[in-house]
Amino acid sequence: MSAATGMADEPAPDRGHPLPAGMRGQGGRLDDDPPPVEWLNPDSASPVLLLCEHAGQAIPAQLAGLGLSEGVIDLHIGWDIGAERLARSLAVTLGAPLILQRYSRLVIDCNRPPGSAGSIPEVSDHVAIPGNQRLGPEARAQRKARIFDPLDAAIAEGFARAPRRAAFSVHTYTRQMHRGERRRWDAGFLCRRDLGAARIFVETIARARPDLTLAVNQPYRIEESGDWFIPRHAEPRGLRHSLIEVCNDQLQTEAQVALWSGLLARAIDAVLRATPGALGR
Repeated sequence: MSAATGMADEPAPDRGHPLPAGMRGQGGRLDDDPPPVEWLNPDSASPVLLLCEHAGQAIPAQLAGLGLSEGVIDLHIGWDIGAERLARSLAVTLGAPLILQRYSRLVIDCNRPPGSAGSIPEVSDHVAIPGNQRLGPEARAQRKARIFDPLDAAIAEGFARAPRRAAFSVHTYTRQMHRGERRRWDAGFLCRRDLGAARIFVETIARARPDLTLAVNQPYRIEESGDWFIPRHAEPRGLRHSLIEVCNDQLQTEAQVALWSGLLARAIDAVLRATPGALGR
């Protein structure tokens, strides 16, 4: 999720299901580029809206793969490993609408305020991103218009299509950043104003799986200057919310994805039942 600042020494990372090389921007025509937004269950009237901003690995063809070395896009700096599979499974379980963002967070990070330091990173976890070096205002504006703005509009549309009472963004993180300390948490639930929802996640999942290490506002914290979905969409609408962070080593198999999908669905149901006027999902 937050502040990607490095890579290397990744302990055998789950590379999920990386896109074919052409789709990842290693060549091809501009009109081969995928649309930035994909919907699952778009017509669902579920009270829950799901989002996965770091689902994709695509790079626009004209950016020539951002000049990255082979394999870099498949590491945790290129996308949130396992997040798309988890988000899709959760959307199916809940029958909820899900908005997926198809481009790599290295092209533009759609959970960062445009123009912020982390929006188009020049370095991510100690890895230089050649295609992001010394970008001018026009190049930055083009990426925002092509990728960030359509996702932002889709989020607003998701709230307009049906009354929502809760919104959750699905992310993953790596167990250990390059030169960083090993993160002991298996999952964290991030928030500022809705601590109650985050605590319900922790309590509900802990009852089912007391062996897991869970936390509120770990391994990151929501910040006005560094986050987008929670400060700009969930909080202003007064919705129950959390940014869900699951360690990617928890999602290396389909069985693990199914386990976490079930745990999160149970916790979301508990959040809805704890919300005044709610009857669960």
